[in-house]
Amino acid sequence: MEHNSTFPIKLSELANLREEATSYLKGVSWEQGAKAKNRDKDQKDSSILLYLSKANGTHASEVISVSKTILSLKKRLLPDSVAIPLHLNEALYALQEGIATGIWLKDSYSDASGLTALNERKASFDASQRREYDSKMQTATAFMLYGIAYRILYDLKPVASEDLSVMKNKFAGIPELSLMSPVKGISCLLFYLDKYLNHPEIITSDKDVVDFTVVFFEAVITEIQLRIGALEYTETIVDRTYKLEKSEFAVSGWENVFEGTAKSVEFNKIQFEEIVGNRDAKHFARRLTERMLSYDFTAKKNPFQELGGFMPVFMGYGIPGTGKSMLIAAIATRLKKHCDELDIPFLFHPMPDTLISTFQGGSAEKMVQWMKPLQDPTKLIFAPIDDAENNLQERTAQGVSAGVKEVIGVFLRYTEGAYAVNYGNSSIGLFTNLPEMLDKAVISRVQGRFKIDGARTIPDFIDQDYLWWRKFEKTMPGFVNMSGPGDYTYLSDQGLAKNLGEILSNVERPSEEKVLEIYEQTEKKHKDTEHLFYAALFKNIQKAFPFFSSRDIRNIQSAVSLRLTDFDLPSEWFEDPSLYFRKDYDTKFTMLQDLMKQNMKGLNFSDIRKQEAIRYLDNVATIADTDFKRKVDQRVHDMNIQLEARRIFEEGDQ
Repeated sequence: MEHNSTFPIKLSELANLREEATSYLKGVSWEQGAKAKNRDKDQKDSSILLYLSKANGTHASEVISVSKTILSLKKRLLPDSVAIPLHLNEALYALQEGIATGIWLKDSYSDASGLTALNERKASFDASQRREYDSKMQTATAFMLYGIAYRILYDLKPVASEDLSVMKNKFAGIPELSLMSPVKGISCLLFYLDKYLNHPEIITSDKDVVDFTVVFFEAVITEIQLRIGALEYTETIVDRTYKLEKSEFAVSGWENVFEGTAKSVEFNKIQFEEIVGNRDAKHFARRLTERMLSYDFTAKKNPFQELGGFMPVFMGYGIPGTGKSMLIAAIATRLKKHCDELDIPFLFHPMPDTLISTFQGGSAEKMVQWMKPLQDPTKLIFAPIDDAENNLQERTAQGVSAGVKEVIGVFLRYTEGAYAVNYGNSSIGLFTNLPEMLDKAVISRVQGRFKIDGARTIPDFIDQDYLWWRKFEKTMPGFVNMSGPGDYTYLSDQGLAKNLGEILSNVERPSEEKVLEIYEQTEKKHKDTEHLFYAALFKNIQKAFPFFSSRDIRNIQSAVSLRLTDFDLPSEWFEDPSLYFRKDYDTKFTMLQDLMKQNMKGLNFSDIRKQEAIRYLDNVATIADTDFKRKVDQRVHDMNIQLEARRIFEEGDQ
């Protein structure tokens, strides 16, 4: 979605709306709808819902006051305190700022959409004008409530508790949300907020007020997002961004859901040279960082995506202890360093370990929360999933939990399909020791893959030792009384390769038996320089591996595209960002095309295509084979146990 223009939310204009916001907090009245009153039947927490539905909101004259409620909470929770406690103050201030911001957005929408002009002619409406007026009024109210919730979350999320799961379990939802008119919208919203705050089980400390307010307004945003499809006249909402003066706060249509403003997680700083071996993985990681940094924030796209050299999802796999976690940290270190130098916002966003929930639907909700930030076009995002086999395990395997299935469902929806938005600024990395345990549909989303195989050569092992004993040498010179490896300079082999050609041994034939057999059969009928060769090869592979699909073919194509874009960005571009990084999108694209043409001079398309097809098909076969072998081993193991048990049983019987 393109936002054509940015409008400032002026602080002076907000100041004028604070009084109106305060008057709402001082008192509103709301008459509950019949539906909300009857909502307590068949609900998970009848006590709270019953309480909400029996709340005395039956008389239009009854006034509830959120500011009074917060003051009475002070008396209940901290009777000895003279001043209003910090958290209660934060919550009250956030509510006031949120309502003022929401009113400002509603006024802005009313002017832009023609609602203000309609309002002045209200007396002379015909039926279609009345319909347009009502429709725009609903949209204005929805946008206002969205703005209120969004601003409150912006102010309170940083001070709320990290883990809100206890509060979310207490929360029983919002019985109703009115979009009839702005006054009704705010009155209904504050009525239920007030009822919750007055419930003795919900608030047990002053921090709970902040936590609950966050949970409540997250639910408001979710509720409004469910209704966006039914709203009309939203053009003047989705085509612009409103930015608060002297602040990072901005509202861009409906899209920047607050869940999407994740905070970057801390990580250990590691340089690629400190990782031993793993040439393929280091090379891939370096290419990934260069490609992400080429993202254009104005055009909201990445020239590498157009050239076919960008990977929204990639996979690193290898046996345990070969450096997966170090590699994740090294990619994050490199991206962060360049982002700081180029003044680009960076988000390191690893998948949390606590994603699988025991509640039905809970895992899907958490996964959506984790994936939403990946659609934020205002920063570069690296999202690693370590030990990916835990959360993305083959769904058909025995004993796989409902939570894993929910997580995979969301992952697939957000990586390809209607929800999948990739501007070329975010990349998900799956890291696993057991690729064969990953769900087949998840693996087919992977567009780049590399082996993480650790130390492999004599210099690798020398360097792995050197990284360990040099610490002693530093603190106690001379203590390590051993001679060096002759003419080898420590760590000199751990630098980065120039291109993939340097790393890949020239693959001429498949190494997997089954693939080799199919390959040789196909060779008898066609030359590998004919297009027909690949059509026949893929058809035959599909017979042997039924899960092989056109997405796999697309992945082979993208591997070839990656090879064609496998060139270094000149170091002077990093030293002086104005030479490339600060240029406009079209200029960057042209510069990359020139580099690509120079790089292609030594390459041969049919050779690269053959190499990448073989690498990919070998990989597919290895994963399928390992999975099969593991199942056979398990069956053999079970049979041995059974035989042994029978033997012991028979001996005992004699």
